[in-house]
Amino acid sequence: MALEKVEVLDEQKPATQPAVYTAQARNNGRAHVVLPAYNEAAALPPLFGRLAELAHTENLTVWVVDDGSTDATADTAGAGAPGLDVRLVRHHVNLGLGQAVRSGLHAVLAAADKDDTVVVMDADDTHDPALIPLLRAEISAGADVAICSRFVSGGDDTSAPYGRRLLSRGAAVLFRRTLRVAGVRDFTSGFRAYRVSLLDRAARHWGERLIEEQGFACMVELLLKLRHCDPVISEVPLRLRYDRKPGASKLRLGRTVLQYLRLLLRDRLAPAPYRAL
Repeated sequence: MALEKVEVLDEQKPATQPAVYTAQARNNGRAHVVLPAYNEAAALPPLFGRLAELAHTENLTVWVVDDGSTDATADTAGAGAPGLDVRLVRHHVNLGLGQAVRSGLHAVLAAADKDDTVVVMDADDTHDPALIPLLRAEISAGADVAICSRFVSGGDDTSAPYGRRLLSRGAAVLFRRTLRVAGVRDFTSGFRAYRVSLLDRAARHWGERLIEEQGFACMVELLLKLRHCDPVISEVPLRLRYDRKPGASKLRLGRTVLQYLRLLLRDRLAPAPYRAL
């Protein structure tokens, strides 16, 4: 499916509004699936196949954020999949996971209806799209944020490397004890659903500062900022499918630990929003 170019991003000086390419423009009652992607050309086709199968019963728009990939990620996203509404957001240089998520959220908020749902998930095929209906059901039942959690009954992360599992579990304990955000056990999960109206309220307040972290700590940062909106948060079990990941992990343990600690310090020092959200 050919994609129409809407806006060009300056390669030398990344703009706050990235280039967006769109194949279709259907939004009503949809789940907007944001896939931050850096060199995921091998993982996207099988993931698109699973999403296309889900699109038979769910209204989906898929937003691939190509974060300066050096492989064929952009071309693969541009090719899309039969029956799947795929849109491409491009960074011409690599800006990191946090900025990729931010660009995806801003692109969705510019196109979505207030009753839509935003789902953020990994583009490496380790997250099962079959959980999207469960996330949407949680939102329909009253949750503002629904998290696919490895740490509730039925969740499982045994397919992930030991170091990554240790980091995720250690971070979960640390954040639960220090942050105490009601309803959250898995703070670092990258597979979540958000009510569009909640993200819109937060984006109107925080603007380009909605996500400032560049790395994996961005998922925790977003929760910390959304908590000022007093959201209802729920979790559903996630069975991580790391066995389907075609390449090596991009997570760097030492760097991510430092990002988490820096985020906690910044959260302690930052003032609360100056007005109710």
